[in-house]
Amino acid sequence: MKEMEENEVKDLEETIEETTEQAEEGMTEEDVAGEAAEDENAKEEGKGEAKDGKGFFKKKEKKDKRDEQIAELNDKVLRQMAEFENFRKRTEKEKSQMFEIGAKSIVEKLLPVLDNFERGLATVSEEERNGAFAQGIEKIYKQLVTELAEAGVTPIEAVGKEFNPDFHNAVMHIEDENFGENIVAEEFQKGYMYKDSVVRHSMVKVAN
Repeated sequence: MKEMEENEVKDLEETIEETTEQAEEGMTEEDVAGEAAEDENAKEEGKGEAKDGKGFFKKKEKKDKRDEQIAELNDKVLRQMAEFENFRKRTEKEKSQMFEIGAKSIVEKLLPVLDNFERGLATVSEEERNGAFAQGIEKIYKQLVTELAEAGVTPIEAVGKEFNPDFHNAVMHIEDENFGENIVAEEFQKGYMYKDSVVRHSMVKVAN
């Protein structure tokens, strides 16, 4: 009886061991199958990511080309704008120069009229200067001088100044101890400037 019980216990233990081993082997196979499945999924995901990555890079390359085209077009637009701005400034400068040239030409034609007014007034005696005609002529002369000054016409200073060939035209030379070296002693004809340019040089006599 006792031997039968020991045999049954032994058989039961063997059965348990076999079942455990089978269970462990079964779990191992499932684990391996699961790992294999996970590996396959990872590979598939990797392929998908690689495909997506390729597609992404392709799109990125296309985007880069578009960006390059946009940058090139922007550069062209900026260059054209800069060229137009330079053209506008150059045109305005040319217009200003043309206006000054035209104004200078008009001033040159008016200067002889101004000279004649001065010569005429210089011949008027003190008695005649109080007359209505002489006063009228003097008012017209002053008005003409004022308008020319407002337009930018100014007389060149000469008498008592050092001779400067940029502004003075020397037609006579004298030796005079009352003047310093290379000093304008007398002015025969007034010179005028229009803004920063000489319209007519002063005709002068230079001492020493």
